Amino acid sequence: MLPQSDLQFLQQKIQDLKNALFFSQNTSLLRIATTVVSVIKVDELGQMWFFVPRPQQALNEFDREFPVRLEFFKKGKEYFLHVAGKAFIVTDPEEINGLVHEDIREQTESNGGNNLVLIRVQMLKADYFDNSASSIHAGWWRDLKNQLHTWMYNTRPGYKPYYLADAQLPRLSPVA
Repeated sequence: MLPQSDLQFLQQKIQDLKNALFFSQNTSLLRIATTVVSVIKVDELGQMWFFVPRPQQALNEFDREFPVRLEFFKKGKEYFLHVAGKAFIVTDPEEINGLVHEDIREQTESNGGNNLVLIRVQMLKADYFDNSASSIHAGWWRDLKNQLHTWMYNTRPGYKPYYLADAQLPRLSPVA
């Protein structure tokens, strides 16, 4: 499990960036469309809460849980974030009434279930990319150092992965 200081770091970065591209990664025929979402809350369990537009199809035809990817970016910020996890569609009235987060419960009740669907994402992996080092050009020495880092570690400087769960991400493989 992720140390509390790392989770707080990710919470702060996600709240700062706020908006993300939401990609459903399941292989079923019906899936939630790719859309821009605005994260309402990141709780202490590493779960993100947000709404997506309600699809035209009946919601009970969709998978209740599925793998997702969110890409956070904000113009003018020197970092961005990619999060992979498992999404859950939250529609059960008892579950909504039992929510600890008052602000989410109020928004769900005010929506009335008409045009938005509440989604909870359990973060499994977060990739943090810091662009501040690459935007400052200190000459050929820094460029050489960055290139050697890329060759040796197969990553770019400023990249830091966070693993939030012990379980591996589900792999999507073709059915034989």
